[in-house]
Amino acid sequence: MEYIKTSIEGVWIIEPKVFRDQRGYFYEAWKEAEFNAHIGYDVNFVQDNESCSSYGVLRGLHYQKGDLSQAKLVRVLKGRVLDVAVDLRRNSPTCGKYVAVELTDENKRQFFIPRGFAHGFLVLSDEAIFTYKVDNVYAPQSEASIKWNDPTIGVEWGIDPSKVIVSEKDEKACAFKDAELF
Repeated sequence: MEYIKTSIEGVWIIEPKVFRDQRGYFYEAWKEAEFNAHIGYDVNFVQDNESCSSYGVLRGLHYQKGDLSQAKLVRVLKGRVLDVAVDLRRNSPTCGKYVAVELTDENKRQFFIPRGFAHGFLVLSDEAIFTYKVDNVYAPQSEASIKWNDPTIGVEWGIDPSKVIVSEKDEKACAFKDAELF
């Protein structure tokens, strides 16, 4: 696997080596020792999640607060998404900045988002199956969201905003200025 540093410290794009032939393909999607060596610390994933969404569905920008925050390793099994990580670490020189990467079933890329970040993704294909590992269990009492279209962050999602579909919960998300930082 190739580990690619992004413009924000701690956020990584991971490109697996894919072996293709007439039968299909094979690749290693997860190798704990290699992953931890490249990230620089041990991440203990405790839960896997999966969602299926249609074009225009935007899930995010989500995070869990405090000790219940989560690191995530995300990828797409089917389709195409724009995946976004927003730095919420108050003492970081990139606080309020974001990194975006396109994840597809073809490029097999993975995106590592450490604790201290908000995360969201937008479906760019007719349908997408999205899966991710987390290093802390889901804790609804610690859950928080920032508006997907917050002007302070200024994420360029790449589609007409009128085509974006969000949950009622995400529609009520707070502005970045009101977010609880790490």
